[in-house]
Amino acid sequence: MAEPQPMPNPSDDERQIGDEREVDSESGIDDEGDLENESGIEDERDLDDESEIESAFDPDDSASTGALWERWNTLYDRFKQVGDLNDISKAISILRVVVERTTEGDVNLAGMLSNLGSSYLGRFDYTGNLSDLTEAMSLQTQVLDLTPEEDEDHPSRLMNLGNSFLRRFNRTGDLEDVAKSISLQTRAVGLTPEGHVDLPGILASLGNSHLRQFGRTTLVCPGTNITPCPRRYPEVLSQRTSLTSNRARVGPLWTTPTGNLTDVAESISLQTRAVGLTPEGHADLPSMPMNLGGSYLRQFERTGNLEDIAKSISLRTRAVGLTPEGHADLPGRLMNLGNSYFRQFKRTGDLVDVSESISLRARAVSLTPEGHADLPSMLMNLGNSYLSRFEWTGDLEDVAKSISLKSSAVRLTPEGHADLPEILMNLGGSYLRYSERTGHLGDVSGSISLRTRALHLTPQGHAGRPRGLMDLGGSYLCRFDRTGNLGDVAESISLRTLAVSLIPKGHAVLPTMLMNLGSSFLSRFERTDSLLDINEAISVQSRAVDLTPAGHADRRKRLTNLGNSFISRFKLTRDPSDLSKAISTHTQSVEITPDSHAGLPIVLNNLANSLLCRFEHFDEVGDVTKAIMVWTTTVDLVPGGHPSLPGYHTNLGSAYLQRFTPTGNTNDVTQAIYHFHKAACLTPEMHADLPNTLNGLGLAWEEYYMSSGHQDHLNEAIVTFTCASTCTSGDPNVRLRGAIQWARLCARYDPEPLEILTAFETVMNLLMLVAGLEETVRNRYAIIEEHGGLPVNAAAIAITFEAPQIALEWLEQGRCLVWGQQSRLRTPLDELKVHNDPLANRIMEVSRLLEGFGSSRRHSSSDESLAGKVTLEDEALKHSQLASELDSLLENVRVIPGFESFLRPLQCAAILEHLPLSGYVVVLNVCNLRCDAVVLRAGSDELQHVPLTSFTLKKAKRYRHMLSVQLRCHGLRAQDVDIMGRAGGPYLNKTRDDLTVHSILRSLWKEVVKPILNALGLSKGDSDTIHLFPRIWWCPTGPLSFLPLHAAGIYRGEGAESISDYAVSSYTPTVTALTQRVKNDFPIDERVSGLFLTCQPEVPRAAEILGTKAEVREIHQEATALGMRSLDLEGDAVTPEGCLEHMEEYSSIHLACHGVQDVSDPLQSRFLFHKGPLTLSSIMQKNLPNADLAYLSACQTSAGQETLADEVINLAAGMLAAGYRRVVSTMWEIGDGNASQVARDFYQYLWKHRPEGSGSHFDGSLSAYALHHATQELRGRLDNTDRSLLAWMPFVHYGY
Repeated sequence: MAEPQPMPNPSDDERQIGDEREVDSESGIDDEGDLENESGIEDERDLDDESEIESAFDPDDSASTGALWERWNTLYDRFKQVGDLNDISKAISILRVVVERTTEGDVNLAGMLSNLGSSYLGRFDYTGNLSDLTEAMSLQTQVLDLTPEEDEDHPSRLMNLGNSFLRRFNRTGDLEDVAKSISLQTRAVGLTPEGHVDLPGILASLGNSHLRQFGRTTLVCPGTNITPCPRRYPEVLSQRTSLTSNRARVGPLWTTPTGNLTDVAESISLQTRAVGLTPEGHADLPSMPMNLGGSYLRQFERTGNLEDIAKSISLRTRAVGLTPEGHADLPGRLMNLGNSYFRQFKRTGDLVDVSESISLRARAVSLTPEGHADLPSMLMNLGNSYLSRFEWTGDLEDVAKSISLKSSAVRLTPEGHADLPEILMNLGGSYLRYSERTGHLGDVSGSISLRTRALHLTPQGHAGRPRGLMDLGGSYLCRFDRTGNLGDVAESISLRTLAVSLIPKGHAVLPTMLMNLGSSFLSRFERTDSLLDINEAISVQSRAVDLTPAGHADRRKRLTNLGNSFISRFKLTRDPSDLSKAISTHTQSVEITPDSHAGLPIVLNNLANSLLCRFEHFDEVGDVTKAIMVWTTTVDLVPGGHPSLPGYHTNLGSAYLQRFTPTGNTNDVTQAIYHFHKAACLTPEMHADLPNTLNGLGLAWEEYYMSSGHQDHLNEAIVTFTCASTCTSGDPNVRLRGAIQWARLCARYDPEPLEILTAFETVMNLLMLVAGLEETVRNRYAIIEEHGGLPVNAAAIAITFEAPQIALEWLEQGRCLVWGQQSRLRTPLDELKVHNDPLANRIMEVSRLLEGFGSSRRHSSSDESLAGKVTLEDEALKHSQLASELDSLLENVRVIPGFESFLRPLQCAAILEHLPLSGYVVVLNVCNLRCDAVVLRAGSDELQHVPLTSFTLKKAKRYRHMLSVQLRCHGLRAQDVDIMGRAGGPYLNKTRDDLTVHSILRSLWKEVVKPILNALGLSKGDSDTIHLFPRIWWCPTGPLSFLPLHAAGIYRGEGAESISDYAVSSYTPTVTALTQRVKNDFPIDERVSGLFLTCQPEVPRAAEILGTKAEVREIHQEATALGMRSLDLEGDAVTPEGCLEHMEEYSSIHLACHGVQDVSDPLQSRFLFHKGPLTLSSIMQKNLPNADLAYLSACQTSAGQETLADEVINLAAGMLAAGYRRVVSTMWEIGDGNASQVARDFYQYLWKHRPEGSGSHFDGSLSAYALHHATQELRGRLDNTDRSLLAWMPFVHYGY
């Protein structure tokens, strides 16, 4: 049975738990909605009586001073109503004049300073400029110093300064400020006698500070008002509570306080006492229960206790009932009551509650006049209520209304206003939710744009900056979910890692931040399967759970998110402990979630998913049956139109499909089809989850066809997979799986060539997409390892349908994918420079940077410091940005006439344009379908197809295994640094005849090489005139990449012959790699033409290879005697870094040293130097335009990695990637003496055939003939045993 597809993201992870995954989805609603918490601060500004102040001045000045007071009061009141920054700035200037006219010792000086401080506070509330707050606090401190403790005004002035400390805490998040606020306000309570008229207001303000400390960042919201403090002091301003002036502009409006419950309990106690002390009919009574209702709301958010939210609604309903129509505070109180209903809706999912919230907030907006400074925040709050109803019902009219309201809020908020970043963030959140329902990428980009602007407006050090970083990271993550672009998830991780780094330990919002960061790591893991990413996700999410105490309202969703991550890691590592942890955490989450909770479907879904996972791996039918029951309950709990419903249907369909396998019950597969189809119909066309749902539906139809045999069922499967693979959004990996299924079914059941070739073309295009340049080289290799057989299978299909040109193109496109990408980054841009020099230069610069990031960058790991993770994620982001920039640059180039195919994989006709004139290129395609050779020759537009009818993939694997056995028997296969040296070890044991080296070479000759030579019509040449031999460039695939085609032949008996009797053999990773060298075979710069030689004979922990000293010295001496430019540095005389520099200074290099192939990390394959390793990664980062020949007199330099047979990951390929035109290397270990002799014979051939007049130049163009000569010379000195064959066979030639 086909393997079911993974569960879709929305039902599996943080995405369904919006307030954990997306901090912004609730932030603007919570604290924007709580309008009560600041009035105590503002009412300290109440001006009792202008005449009191005027009478304090000299009668001669009273008229002018009185005019100033009147002007100040007018400006201040107008500012509070309309929020004109010019008004408050003028008011401050006027009041400063008044203060300057007030002499020291004047009884009213303290009141004057206090009112000036309040004016600065008003401007701070508007702009968020800390300098205004600092000035206000300085003035309030002066006021307090001027007021004796026994003075009746002392408590109110303590309150004023305490409230300013609270403001600064809200702005910066510094806990010392809220502690100072509580200290000052506690002193004020102690100085206020029982029965004092001001005591209720002071108690309420102190309760508010405790509430802030409880939430740590449960910050002030727009339009807050708290119980008025004393109104009879000169420094106290207007009794009217202005929604504008009542806000502390603080930015981070966290939604889930997780502080110490004793603080909220103290707040409730103080505010309950304040309510009890306020007599019926008192003007301040309505704000008292309003504030107390806010404290119960915070306690509810912490505990989830429905009794607390019921009390909040009851108290706030009372407050609204006590507020007469037309009262200035009525809109704010309606807004707060709407917020309590909103919170109850988030807990219960009762649409009546969110509708009541909308009704109350709409009424508040209608009561707020046009031009009022608080209208933008009112509109934003109402928009948030509409957004929440949309999230539950999926009604697009609600989210459209939300966007409209918030857009109006943005339009009404002037540039420079402290609330603008928050409103922009919220509008970005609505666009994000809209995109999740519709799949429109433009809305996600709009969200990113808005939030980027908001973050830009939020200064460094602002307490709201971490939240802004987190929310912007959420928008990038959403776009990643739709496009699969790794650049977006790298941006998300970078932003969120930085956000977490800015939150101090013990901060209440830290668990939410950690959960969201874990979500981003989990999303990248789902795309890349990087163990580091899933480990990091579990690490940060575990920390979040540990920081969340039992009984906390958010513990259930944090447990379920952690459980999802354990499931994801189990699927990668198959560690049973992860599966057990997942089921345990999901079970805990379900157990602590009440039946009436709106989040119950989410935790049930995740528990069902973990049960299904256990069934998949342990085949206990009871588990899948339980999963079906749980998912059925989940679907029944979710109303029609809910955005999560498609995901739940998909999961239920997958469970039915899984149960069909062991039961064979047709009802299971028809139920699977029903639920997958239902999910697909409910999923918007551009939604990221649609490809996954369609893949599930395609599998269900295929299973039904396998059971029924009905052609209609097969047709439905093919059509569905086609749709999945051709979706324009969604994870490319998921679309690739659909394309593979489409191609597989067509190849098996549908004889129509056009559709089959179209399906495989889609596969190849998606393969290129999933292994793009935004990935590191190491990750690209991991991706290719999973899909390595696709190019050769696609080519085999094309050959079957007599389309060898298409087969060649697909092999060139999909084989040696990473090698080809790195090579294209080095393509000379001379032609482009003629048309657009700046564009060409930028492409070269970006390509160079991409090479560096691709070869050297690593992901963060759990042992890194947080600062280190920020740096590493920034590097990942830069890497992805460079990849995106290169794509954009290439698009610009391709609109230039004549450059339409610039740096694209070449079409067949373009490949044939630059073939070498001296021979043939033979592409060997080996797969389980068939084995073929495709021959290319210069001057011919036709490809010659040679079927290898006697050869199979099974034989290739067997010969590969046989050769490995022989190498081990002769001690020639080194696995690590502790090697025997270039020399082989003793013959270990006798082997059967069918495992001999002779039998391997004979089979390769008869089944592969000889049929090709026959097709080419080649005859034996004269061994004395090998320079007249034709050349053959072998381009093998699969296991053939590890077999010595250049040595194929019969070496015993009368019919002895081999490939060396007919042609000179070379290898090329791809045909394009060879044609590019032919095309760009320009003369080497005379200034660097020469030979650099080095030997490393005594590397620590490796056998001595002392023969290398004489080898390089002799070659160097002969080169010098011939007048060639040559340099010899031995052992300690050169470091790996120095060698890289000399590679740039000399066109050719001879390396005589140990070579090690690193199977676990191919890029760390290396040459061993006395002073450290010279790695393949460092070589591949070099760009050597004048590189000619690299002679690698070392072991295993072209050994490659078996699991990546078609990627040519070896040291020889690294030298080609660095720019060398030709490379001599070895397939396995070589004997020290034999290696030196081959090298001497090789160079002797080059010296002998060196053109006259070469001067100091070194020319490696005859290197293939030189190696052919040298190996045949060595062969002639040896006998004909297997051991002797293995001595000369490893030497191979790569390149032109």
